Amino acid sequence: MPRQNTRPTDFPPAVQQQIARLAECIVAARKALGETQAQWAARLGISQPTMARLERGDASVSAATYILCLSQLNPQLDLTVLLPRSAAPAAPASAPAKTSATAAAPASAPAKTSATAAAPATPSADTGVDDFVSLLASWAPASV
Repeated sequence: MPRQNTRPTDFPPAVQQQIARLAECIVAARKALGETQAQWAARLGISQPTMARLERGDASVSAATYILCLSQLNPQLDLTVLLPRSAAPAAPASAPAKTSATAAAPASAPAKTSATAAAPATPSADTGVDDFVSLLASWAPASV
């Protein structure tokens, strides 16, 4: 049976909005660091056109690329804090590799422990875009 992928234009508006706001935060953080798209792209190992697409909020850019970009801002990145506590893995070793946020981060990024997953910046499961943006803002450089 052929694979059926959802086209980015078919994503729910709430998802498209989150991607757009994420892109805005990434742009602000990159600019606060005084770096160009080309410099950032070289560090991430992606092309400058892909970086430009990411910064436009292009939903066809892979989730792994967005996560890689976020991990540059926060090497301790752990997206499992966005999950309801009941759905979060008990320990990083028990999470399947495909769903672990740290699996998509660069090898130099240290794994997060369950003690740090309960950090005060953890948003509740019932919140949406605003809490996600607040979480990203807490990782951004002080000048953002």
